[in-house]
Amino acid sequence: MRLRSLGVALAAAAALIALPTTHPPAAAAETPLSQGKSATASTEENAGTAAAKGVDGDTGTRWSSAATDDQWFQVDLGATASVTQVVIDWETAYGKDYKVQISKDGSAWTDLKSVTGSDGGVDTLDVSGQGRYVRMLGVHRATQWGYSLWEFQVYGTTGGGTQPTCGTANAAQGRPATASSTENAGTPASAAFDGNTGTRWSSQASDPQWLQVDLGAAKDLCKVDLTWEAAYGKDFQIQASADGQSWNTLKSVTGATGGTASYDVSGSGRYVRILGTARGTGYGYSLWEVAVHTGGTGTPPIEGGGDLGPNVIVVDPSTPNLQQKFDDVFKQQESSQFGTGRYQFLLKPGTYNGINAQIGFYTSISGLGLNPDDTQINGDVTVDAGWFNGNATQNFWRSAENLAIRPSNGDDRWAVAQAAPFRRIHVQGGLNLAPNGYGWASGGYIADSKIDGTVGPYSQQQWYTRDSSVGGWTNGVWNMTFSGVQGAPATNFDSGPYTTLDTTPVSREKPFLYLDGSTYKVFVPAKRTNTRGVSWPANAGTSLPLDQFYVVKPGATATTINAALAQGLNLLFTPGVYHLDRTIDVTRANTVVLGLGLATLIPDNGVDAVHVADVDGVKLAGFLIDAGPVNSDTLLRIGDPGSGADHSANPTSMQDVFVRIGGAGPGLATNSVVVNSNNVIIDHTWLWRADHGSGVGWNTNRADYGLRVNGNDVLVTGLFVEHFNKYDVYWSGERGRTIFFQNEKAYDAPNAAAITHDGIVGYAAYKVADTVGAHEAWGLGSYCNYTSDPSIVQAHGFQVPTTAGIRMHDLLVISLGGKGQYAHVVNNTGAATSGTDTVPSKVTSFP
Repeated sequence: MRLRSLGVALAAAAALIALPTTHPPAAAAETPLSQGKSATASTEENAGTAAAKGVDGDTGTRWSSAATDDQWFQVDLGATASVTQVVIDWETAYGKDYKVQISKDGSAWTDLKSVTGSDGGVDTLDVSGQGRYVRMLGVHRATQWGYSLWEFQVYGTTGGGTQPTCGTANAAQGRPATASSTENAGTPASAAFDGNTGTRWSSQASDPQWLQVDLGAAKDLCKVDLTWEAAYGKDFQIQASADGQSWNTLKSVTGATGGTASYDVSGSGRYVRILGTARGTGYGYSLWEVAVHTGGTGTPPIEGGGDLGPNVIVVDPSTPNLQQKFDDVFKQQESSQFGTGRYQFLLKPGTYNGINAQIGFYTSISGLGLNPDDTQINGDVTVDAGWFNGNATQNFWRSAENLAIRPSNGDDRWAVAQAAPFRRIHVQGGLNLAPNGYGWASGGYIADSKIDGTVGPYSQQQWYTRDSSVGGWTNGVWNMTFSGVQGAPATNFDSGPYTTLDTTPVSREKPFLYLDGSTYKVFVPAKRTNTRGVSWPANAGTSLPLDQFYVVKPGATATTINAALAQGLNLLFTPGVYHLDRTIDVTRANTVVLGLGLATLIPDNGVDAVHVADVDGVKLAGFLIDAGPVNSDTLLRIGDPGSGADHSANPTSMQDVFVRIGGAGPGLATNSVVVNSNNVIIDHTWLWRADHGSGVGWNTNRADYGLRVNGNDVLVTGLFVEHFNKYDVYWSGERGRTIFFQNEKAYDAPNAAAITHDGIVGYAAYKVADTVGAHEAWGLGSYCNYTSDPSIVQAHGFQVPTTAGIRMHDLLVISLGGKGQYAHVVNNTGAATSGTDTVPSKVTSFP
């Protein structure tokens, strides 16, 4: 447990001295229905106390929760069962008052037993009920820590008392195999799975050793046959895993005598291994054959891969009426700012002549080549603002990726505002970022792109470009920021809009779908440091076949999504709107969650939308979270509270993930995004409390905080956060860095009193906590437009500690047309804004 003080630590240590070094097993002799099954929890204290530890059959591992009440631990039995007994083997941090509940669908729960005044230890509860899901719902803790249990065991029968059928086929035969070691080239791991009893695997003569097979997909496991050579294993475990990294023990065997033996098991997994801990001879371990049998627990595993759903439009250069397909979607989506349509165009490699793909709301266009130049458009990919009378400030939620464009008139037009990324594009000409007629625009973001000609932002108020190449850059209005951009203009923030960094400290490009021949794969780019220019065609990274993804289609439930994650699958959300009755829990390192066509997640009944555990290398990309009408605490949380692991070698990344509170209807969330993990990369996000649309009002779509960063060494490149009731950004982690920030304060603050705190009028757009010793940021702008009370004078746009470790570069504040003013830029430094002329007040360096 996380101990809060030295005194607590010493007391806990004294208590733990009395504990046995190995915990006694709990209760009944038969294998519980719950052992090795998929387990989830409301929270996990850290990666070492994951939910899976509570059903792994190992009484030396445990699940533990965050240190609050109202926590739950849940197991999916895999099929409906008649449950007769539940045994909870508590760790020192036990539940005093709790309920044991059962559910058929993981949503509607029935109480099996209410326990009050438990004294910990082992609670054996006789119960009666039918369902697939069983959980412990904690009401009151007995200690100051969370809830912690060694094992959660559910007993009973499945399928009305009948035993599931175990298949006779060997699911492991011919599958890829690996081992901890091999005796020589003639005894490889594959020989134990080749169906030939005359070939064998053998290991080096030491303990421990293991042999592992990849079944290709998650399977329900019911029996394992082992045919030993003379060099057999005396003590060993049969284990299963969803990802080949975290293992559940299905069977522990001691005192074996070799020969041929069959072991009934219960569990699921994609990977199966034999872990030998004690040899029966002086030689290594040697197996002629291993057979793995699968079959019927009543619910088949979730399959990866498959079609991409109804809203993905895959085309090639010979597709009939191709222009009409683009036109039909654009006609529907051009002005559908808060509609439910979601579309993804995927263009197979080839040359497309004479097309103009106009991109409306919730529409994405992407090439399916490994490199942008594989998909050549001799024509245009266009965003304009005719729907809004030439004003592009509301051209949100759309994207273009992984294409080469040779514009028909020399310049492509991409007149966008927030949440409209332009990634991995080769423009064989110029790029115009303004609408036809040069009306206002409020964007935007370019990354990993090469523009051969000149980029003309013209009326764009602000823009961020990362790790790209441009032939030139003509002008800018307020805040144009560049990092790692070849051809970028030099910094001139004193007299102009430019902030330029030669390189980007850390970056990892967004994962993308592509075709390898006729097979869909997802390419996951590698982390880069001190980057400059595009990442392609070198393409460092890894390719994941689509069968390693659960392809999520409209109608999928959060229960199914979580089950897919528990099996070790990644997620590919196809375009659609997904209502969530429970939090999506990403607990496995290196999981990819990728959305197409601005797939939208809406949490219902006040649940959080997505939680990511404090693990390495999770990639979140390409989706929108839309707050529901019942307040969620945190829409997206990365890392558990108190996370402290070092992820610098393999950070979690969040790219083109957007959050909206209100606009499409009332939405409520205390926090939009909270980052607890260290070393996270946030690369382009727009967190928006709506200022227009449906369900908009100071309390109707209340959201106090946009981004809260508690982790250390977090880097944000391209941060757009607007209109929150309190702080738009609140940073309490050490050594944080931000490159480019765009903000508007909440338009609808009713008066100065409503936003006054600690004697200060207005919450800073970007606050670094007083406890922070080191922080650095470049190219930051905050604008006020207090339409409800134009007399408000906000104290400052930025609030930071005044210490040597805090370095803020190129900050500005602006009053939009005189609707409210700023007294200072940062703390008490910087000239006040005044009048209606929309002239920035700037500070180039602070302190």
